[in-house]
Amino acid sequence: MRFPLRGWSPARIAAGGRPAMEIAMSAYFANRRDAGRQLAAALSAHGLQDPLVLALPRGGVPVALEVAKRLHAPLDVLFVRKIGAPGHEEYGIGALVDGASPQIVIDHEMAERVGASKAYIDRTVARELAEIERRRALYRTGPPHPIESRDVILVDDGIATGGTVRAALAALHQARAGHVVLAVPVAPRDVVTALGALCDEVVCLAMPEPFHAVGMHYVDFDQTSDKEVIASLAEANA
Repeated sequence: MRFPLRGWSPARIAAGGRPAMEIAMSAYFANRRDAGRQLAAALSAHGLQDPLVLALPRGGVPVALEVAKRLHAPLDVLFVRKIGAPGHEEYGIGALVDGASPQIVIDHEMAERVGASKAYIDRTVARELAEIERRRALYRTGPPHPIESRDVILVDDGIATGGTVRAALAALHQARAGHVVLAVPVAPRDVVTALGALCDEVVCLAMPEPFHAVGMHYVDFDQTSDKEVIASLAEANA
């Protein structure tokens, strides 16, 4: 198993008239599309055969768009929703992955630690399933691309704890994907190492230490809107 963990050069992110080193002091990437272009350049040398680019919406979609354009590959979305801790929804205790039989992945030890009861988890899963249905109705204009036996590049805008990506990789394994590459602009080194055991390759451009939050490594990390996701999917698959 290979881990082509890419380095980063400050000169690669100069944007908007700001000196490259000024940006480098606070962030690695100007925005998600800039991160996507850098990620696409790293992936272009991998020789993947007719890959399918799968984005984790919403933030992963503009990143994945640049990868799909560079590799002349179709772009699709993999609907995954985090199951957050009570009162702290950003702190993931599990994830829900869409599919013919939706997968629910729960870290039961962590759930017990934060006081997430079965009733709380059931309510959260129902709410997140409804959100997946809403997004599917908005984003999809046809059936999903087949995954079985195909080279797949799974893209997000960054990883913090890795719970959502772990669930997504498990879903791809269950769908019998061929060669699976996890591609992200930024993530903690220990999380990258752990996730590497669940896929064939990891491409990660930056692994800062200490790692605090994904958004700290972007100049512009505004929330990606549904409108931007729809436009990105249309552009990729025009």
